Amino acid sequence: MEKLKKIVQEDNFLSLSGNVVIAIFGIAGFGLLARSLSLDVFGEWVLFITGGSFVEMFRFGITNTGLIRYLSGADESSREKLIGSNALIGLGTTILIAIILVLCNTFFNEAISNSGYKLFFEWYPVLAFLNLPWNNALVVLQADRKYGKILAIKAINNGLFFLVIIINFFFIEITLTQLVIALLIINAITSTVSVILGWDGTKYIVKATKATNKVLLDFGKYTTFTLIGTNLLRSADTLIISLSPLGSAAVALYSIPLKLTELQQIPLRSFVATAFPKMSKASVQGRVEEVKSLFYTYSGALTYLFIGMSLFTFVFADFLVLALSGDQYIAVAPVTGFNVVNIVKVFSIYGLLLPIDRMTGIALDSINKPNINAIKVFFMVISNVIGDLIAIFVFKSLILVAVASIAFTLIGIWMGMYFLNRELTLSYRDIFSSGIKFYKELFNKATNNRYANYGKMNKKVN
Repeated sequence: MEKLKKIVQEDNFLSLSGNVVIAIFGIAGFGLLARSLSLDVFGEWVLFITGGSFVEMFRFGITNTGLIRYLSGADESSREKLIGSNALIGLGTTILIAIILVLCNTFFNEAISNSGYKLFFEWYPVLAFLNLPWNNALVVLQADRKYGKILAIKAINNGLFFLVIIINFFFIEITLTQLVIALLIINAITSTVSVILGWDGTKYIVKATKATNKVLLDFGKYTTFTLIGTNLLRSADTLIISLSPLGSAAVALYSIPLKLTELQQIPLRSFVATAFPKMSKASVQGRVEEVKSLFYTYSGALTYLFIGMSLFTFVFADFLVLALSGDQYIAVAPVTGFNVVNIVKVFSIYGLLLPIDRMTGIALDSINKPNINAIKVFFMVISNVIGDLIAIFVFKSLILVAVASIAFTLIGIWMGMYFLNRELTLSYRDIFSSGIKFYKELFNKATNNRYANYGKMNKKVN
């Protein structure tokens, strides 16, 4: 019982459990919306979410990664100043983005209305202010490794919105605009809870200093580009498809395998959330060997996990598409001529490459090399955009868009290991051997070392 309690309270378990719970809400809600909305309307919703995700990478990318790194080794006084600077910079960035979006919608209203991004330009400026406090709370809590509280915030936000989707699907059919308004109200509730509990750090704005502002902005000028680039690696496909002759119907179809890939990334996001603060703290304190050990362990363990997950996704692609979005997406789409199941199979191969690529980026940021990580992501984005343009406008193929994802990830792995090796001296072999060691230790803990001890006794007898 005591061992079970320790496992439940462990950082990786809490982070993974939180992301699994939230993913269940997200995936189930996505599936219900895919079933209840027409193809074109569902495409508009996907574009609204995609646009918001992209802008939020810029809003929070400026300070979030830097805040986590510097809070890892900060004293109480520096901590309050850093949190205050994060809140101040976040507010300023939100105001700037809101003004830009309002002006664009005012002067280019007709073009925006015809592009499918009408919802985004109309409502995101409001959403940006309403979700700011609870997003600030998430990054402070991640730096403090308070994963239980992170789960509470996400459960409120995602749980309430899932409830709205349930009501829409089973009881009252609401319009897309009403769905967005419900989203605004729920974000306002979540932020209010974060402010009342004092998790967001808004009260420390007055303690922000020029020095702490500069520290976060200096680090953030690279991590902002990295996070925007990372988001572009996920959303560029959708954005380019939406601007192509394939239209919003193709966007809706392509969103299905993307959502399944997001499901596959749950453990990746969970373990990265715990790895980065640990690696940053070790780096700040000069423990280079510990940084290397953490990199090897996380990269190896996740790679083996993803082999199993990717194999499952490939074999059961039909079932996963059916479970997520219904039988209307199983066959070749009559409007576009694309097969979602085949795209899912390509993305299952892409999933194999994600752990090492993501961990090289995390390692570079943790050893205070965000500029190098930004270069890595820049080349990945360029290769992805070129690949997408060729796939869509030359071959008119959504499968080749997915293949481009494999290509840019391979480039990212090579560049990440090349740059990281210059700083830490690494080897691919140690990644895989550390992964095996991780699961051996996990197995021994789960079995109270019975099999490990049995093996030792046999060796002595022989």
